[in-house]
Amino acid sequence: MREPSLDTPATTSRAVRLDSFGGPEVLVLREVPAPQAGSAQVRVRVTAAGLNPMDWFMTSDPGTAARFALRLPCGFGTDYAGVVDRVGDGVTDFAVGERVFGGALSRAVADHVVIDAAGTIAAGGDVHHTPDGVDDRTAATLGIAGCTAAAALAVVNPGPGDTLLIGGAGGGVGVFAVQLARLAGARVIGTGSAASADALRVLGAEPVSYGDGLVDRLRALAPTGVAAAIDLYGTEAVQAARELGVRDDRITTIAAQVDGITPANGAHAAPGAIEEIARLVAAGQLRVPIAATFPVEEIRAAVELQAGRHVHGKVVIDLSPPGGLTSGGPHPPTVRQGHSRHR
Repeated sequence: MREPSLDTPATTSRAVRLDSFGGPEVLVLREVPAPQAGSAQVRVRVTAAGLNPMDWFMTSDPGTAARFALRLPCGFGTDYAGVVDRVGDGVTDFAVGERVFGGALSRAVADHVVIDAAGTIAAGGDVHHTPDGVDDRTAATLGIAGCTAAAALAVVNPGPGDTLLIGGAGGGVGVFAVQLARLAGARVIGTGSAASADALRVLGAEPVSYGDGLVDRLRALAPTGVAAAIDLYGTEAVQAARELGVRDDRITTIAAQVDGITPANGAHAAPGAIEEIARLVAAGQLRVPIAATFPVEEIRAAVELQAGRHVHGKVVIDLSPPGGLTSGGPHPPTVRQGHSRHR
């Protein structure tokens, strides 16, 4: 497939912008001046941007936005993948034409993003080489969810012989957490709706319905007990794990604060965690289901779908230039329907 031109400097760029904080209705696609790479920076021509719950959560109201140091006007989305098209002075690890992926806090849904070559997602953005065999849509889903899953697993440390309970296992982080735990040798029981059961089985989890009676269902599934728990949705899995006798130091959350429980944060994932996840994807040992892709012009519909928490897998925004996404593996099909309810 034809790659975006790296010879003609881009002077303008499409970018999703917000002039006020709120729901999907405040998202606007605009033509803006193309950002330029400075010293120790690279500019990436973005081909795909993956959505995460944090994207719409942190732009939902002024108070939440302030916690993430966001100011108006601002951009939207964090995970990206694409091709380096400009390199600033002092950058030696990246070259024009190389495929990359990473995170740029609340500015990834744009034709171009400028990234600090040695930055972090929250400070300047981060950038990693995309392995051969990983297509851009998949690469654009790895950063936030992959690092969060890795951080959560590091807290509870599941291994061979352990039964791990994952609450809300069918979501974007659950996709990674289930498979990484299975690769570590653990048995995984994942909560979800009845409609999510088949998707959880494909990932390697044993499904169990959330809601009243969860503890009894878990006792039936795991009569010898549960060793650890990760709650990716709220506190239901935490409460069930405690009732089953799981120690607090082997329980973690990502979306709730619970006294005595250490929360997991993707920013604290071990160095090299995201590169290892990308390597596993390239090797075919970890798969990332793409639930839906949308052209950037349909950003509001994409966010409405993702924010509804009713899809199994990841939602991706397509910003590919004429000629399609940069090659690197088979591209998942574009899907805008067929989702079903899960936590």
